[in-house]
Amino acid sequence: MKLFRFGPVGREKPGLIVDGVGRVDVSAFGEDYGEAFFGSDGPARLARFYREQPGQCPQVASDARLGPAIARPSKIVCVGLNYRDHALETGAPIPSEPVLFMKASSALCGPYDDLLLPRGSLKTDWEVELGVVIGKTARYVEESAALEHVAGFVLLNDYSERAFQKERGGQFTKGKSADTFAPVGPFVVTSDAIDASDLRLWLSVNGEKCQDSRSSALLFSVPQLIAYISSFMTLLPGDLLSTGTPAGVGAGRTPPSFLKPGDIVEFGIDGLGEARQVVIAPGAAC
Repeated sequence: MKLFRFGPVGREKPGLIVDGVGRVDVSAFGEDYGEAFFGSDGPARLARFYREQPGQCPQVASDARLGPAIARPSKIVCVGLNYRDHALETGAPIPSEPVLFMKASSALCGPYDDLLLPRGSLKTDWEVELGVVIGKTARYVEESAALEHVAGFVLLNDYSERAFQKERGGQFTKGKSADTFAPVGPFVVTSDAIDASDLRLWLSVNGEKCQDSRSSALLFSVPQLIAYISSFMTLLPGDLLSTGTPAGVGAGRTPPSFLKPGDIVEFGIDGLGEARQVVIAPGAAC
């Protein structure tokens, strides 16, 4: 299944992409794609609903805005330096354990929404990543059972303001959490419909390819990450894990290159769709 959300900011509705039909509005199902939905076998229940009552699911207009593919989760847990080539380009040592940090859920936005540079931004950078949507409460999960706790996979970008991250106290979270710094989507693909262990992910800026790698190059796999993270915190249904970015970020270039108003960032993952942001200056959006 492919799950998406559409409509004005803050008033998104749930949608479903149906083979041979296209995008349909499943608001009549009565649930958004959040903790309660994912924690109660929501995808399977939604599939049954659509099979039994397709007439209650009208087409979604082709020009409808796409929102973040999941409702705001309780937390976004991110993994740093999870590709060897990215660690090397930053000059960091190869981690012996996953490097974890949090990203504010208020950073969520749609896959085609503008990227709003925060006030005082000097070094806003790009990071295409594979996202994992948790489908079942995970607490001290064994690696062998980790994928049983996954609802699906999604494309995202872990935008980062490097000056805030590295030069304002050395804290990742405040460089990662500005509004619009977490575009998610265009859709979630449920875990029964995709093998995310070896997917190509890529990103370009103004048409220039910057990142191009595969999820098989992760230092710590999705099952390893779920087992590791759940030993430190409980992961709830609908929580989002951002698994790390490969080489090709702006900070790793010589000289470094960062985003400026008017830039266009495009990125995608095989099977999980593509996204596009136009970078705008602080104060340019309401």
